[in-house]
Amino acid sequence: MELSLDLNKRYTYADYLTWLDDKARELIHGAIKMMSPAPRRIHAGVNFSISWHLGAIVKKNSGKCKVYSPPTSP
Repeated sequence: MELSLDLNKRYTYADYLTWLDDKARELIHGAIKMMSPAPRRIHAGVNFSISWHLGAIVKKNSGKCKVYSPPTSP
């Protein structure tokens, strides 16, 4: 069953608990935020390769920065 939610309306956590469909969404300060789907394997592989190569360049040049691969939080 497809839910019909007004993206301009503010919702509560109690509202959120009633949404029993399979859509990935977050509720942030009452606003609905649609979540992006997880990346595909090809995307994850390309991301890993780029991160690895950047990390190697930083290490080779004695760089002081760090290379992180998403998802990363503070």
